Amino acid sequence: MSFTLKKILPHVVVVLGFILLSLTYFNPVLKGQSIFQSDIMQYIGMSKQQSDFREATGDETYWTNSAFGGMPTYQLGAKYPHNYIKKLDLVLRFLPRPADYLFLYLLGFYIFLLVLKVDYRLSVLGAIAFGFSTYLIIILGVGHNSKAHAIAYMPLVLSGIVLTFRRNYVAGFLLTALAMALELVANHFQMTYYLLLLVLVLGIAYLVDAYKKGLLKHYFKSLGVLTLAVVLALALNASGILATQEYVKESSRGTSELTINPDGTKKEISSGLDKAYITQYSYGFFESLNLFIPRLTGGGNGEEMGKGSHTYEAFRKLGASPSQALEASKNAPLYWGDQPIVEAPAYVGAVVIFLFVLGLFLVRGRLKWWLVGGTLLSLLLSYGKNLEFLTDFFIYNVPLYNKFRAVTSIQVILELCLPVMAVFALARLFNGEIKKDEKLKALKYAVFITGGIAVLLLLFKSSFDFAGVNDAFYRQNYGQDFVDALKADRRAVFSSDTWRTLLLVLVSAGLVFAYISNKLKEHWVIVAFAILIGIDLIGVDRRYVNNDDFVASKQVKNPYQMHAADKEIARDTTHFRVLDLTSSGARASYFHNSLNGYHAAKLRRYEDVYDFYITKNHMDVLNLLNTKYIIAQDENGNPVRYLNEEANGNAWFIREFKTVSSVNEEIKTLDSLDNKNIAVLNSEEFGDRFANNGFPKYVVDSLATIELMDHQPNYLKYRSHNNHDGFAVFSEIFYPKGWKTYIDGQKADHIRVNYTLRGMEIPKGKHVIEFKFDPEVVKTGSKITLASSLLFVVLFFVGVLYKFKRQ
Repeated sequence: MSFTLKKILPHVVVVLGFILLSLTYFNPVLKGQSIFQSDIMQYIGMSKQQSDFREATGDETYWTNSAFGGMPTYQLGAKYPHNYIKKLDLVLRFLPRPADYLFLYLLGFYIFLLVLKVDYRLSVLGAIAFGFSTYLIIILGVGHNSKAHAIAYMPLVLSGIVLTFRRNYVAGFLLTALAMALELVANHFQMTYYLLLLVLVLGIAYLVDAYKKGLLKHYFKSLGVLTLAVVLALALNASGILATQEYVKESSRGTSELTINPDGTKKEISSGLDKAYITQYSYGFFESLNLFIPRLTGGGNGEEMGKGSHTYEAFRKLGASPSQALEASKNAPLYWGDQPIVEAPAYVGAVVIFLFVLGLFLVRGRLKWWLVGGTLLSLLLSYGKNLEFLTDFFIYNVPLYNKFRAVTSIQVILELCLPVMAVFALARLFNGEIKKDEKLKALKYAVFITGGIAVLLLLFKSSFDFAGVNDAFYRQNYGQDFVDALKADRRAVFSSDTWRTLLLVLVSAGLVFAYISNKLKEHWVIVAFAILIGIDLIGVDRRYVNNDDFVASKQVKNPYQMHAADKEIARDTTHFRVLDLTSSGARASYFHNSLNGYHAAKLRRYEDVYDFYITKNHMDVLNLLNTKYIIAQDENGNPVRYLNEEANGNAWFIREFKTVSSVNEEIKTLDSLDNKNIAVLNSEEFGDRFANNGFPKYVVDSLATIELMDHQPNYLKYRSHNNHDGFAVFSEIFYPKGWKTYIDGQKADHIRVNYTLRGMEIPKGKHVIEFKFDPEVVKTGSKITLASSLLFVVLFFVGVLYKFKRQ
């Protein structure tokens, strides 16, 4: 490897070009504006308390009280000691968001193609095809940043694996370890899991190839090197991984203990998410073609049609003014696919699909088969409930598959595979050893298949009903004429985008034919396809993510504003909880200790209580959770705060236990429990603590008090006074790991009562009780992270020295 200026300069220019391209697409960031992302708005609401604590104290809290009654912050942007990989990640993401993620898309894919020994010019083309794939841009628009983050590092991980299998063990080991560590620091385990499925397909392809060539020894040696690299990557992220592993067991992603639903019916037992929840968003078979034709099934649920559309005229007929009709027609619900709601189509590009099909007839060997295998696996699994036998097999037999929802997300794999095949189709096209007749034959098949699909759709357009799953709602609220207008617009965009795709296919075919006929040089073919792919993808991307999505940075950083009810509640400086009935999501968490929130992995026991009781505004359970204020709407629709004077407070002494022997009984007993005097205790789990004396009854007189003296997200201090031995219930969410309890500075134990709260015995007299959230898992993980970081630095310099010596 010779690092001459002549060899390095083109890559430097390419990287600078990627920076310029990323900033150009998201050019409002140059004016100090930020993209308004709905999911990030929710994240800011959820993480406000921990951010404020960090800013005020300089310390990190791993517990927040601001959402769902209380939960760990492990999946809310917690910062861990010695997380040097995160610091490297921040260096790589030096551009303003979301240009930083687009830059990572482009750079990672470019490196991957270079590792696959593709010419740098074709690598640029491939990076554009990958980076501007519509789904990858859409997730930046709505704020799925961690998902985009994880996807961006996928090509780098594959690069390290390919290098290793090519006998470049040192570079392969170092790159795989580093890339996998960056992949894990993105903290989107669903995307990482899907990457591992693709790696499995790649491994099978290499295994078959190694068997045929008698290279099994090299294959298993490579596997050993890669295994060590992944172990090191895991160690570099030990804090986050160990904390998440601990948390997931207690979250909604863990095994459910309940065997009943809130309505009393039998619940399907699962070690992960329910099948219905996993497959709620399942890709339709016909909908698959929107990878090729963007608005084949209408595009998204908020298509901008504008004046002159049938939707606009329908709103005018309903009595809307011209300006009102124009505004409403900017969000026309044109989507008519199988899913409940879709932001935009997962468009990969007509040009990319054409080249992919061309590659099926030109590309040979293991590369072709793992790309095709990954594409098919991704597509078939994205069908979810529409391909039930395969989905059921993976849910019930493949480890961890049932931990993730929205099976359509697995299409990120085909969105990676298709551009790679497209690039190799061009590489094979430029290969002088392949005969002209073979190239012409491949071109003929590619045009026949891709162009033929577009022509057939146009010919049989009248056979589609263009009816969406939500049309009944629109019919009921706006009338049949409005639904007819939607169908007319759906038919119009179906035709226009199909014609658009057909034109792109014909232009692509023309470029290929011009090259085969020696009428166009290789360089100009690459330039033409790069421009064509850019026009194709960016043209669709801008429909959904553009400058209109940017607002002042101040608005993004402070997405919520206090209303009168919030201000009234904020005057109360005591410790309590709020239930906001006027809005869902994390709004209330931004201002208060809330029972609401927005997160895909809530504590499982709290979610059970929420489903059984809080959704029904069960006042006894709300009292149990110290819900002092409820925000509801008045007769004019304005938010109003209501004081709940019956809330139990921060802690109280009880008189006796109601013992049960199962979690079903435990949660059902809350329905009619006198919870100010009685606590539910699961005798199967905690009965041994009272085995010697049986379950006691306690004397609670008027002099018995327990008061909260100090509170922080990760610290609670109480003072108790009782003339008798007693048992106190605390209106704090029970979490079995991390909370350490002290009485007068001496370690004590607390247990779970009332299904989801904390309780503990307190001896008679005056005492100070403290709860400190000081998780051992973070300490252990930090030590592993520090040691592995030092090891990686040593291995890196040893590897570089070894390479230079060999050079």
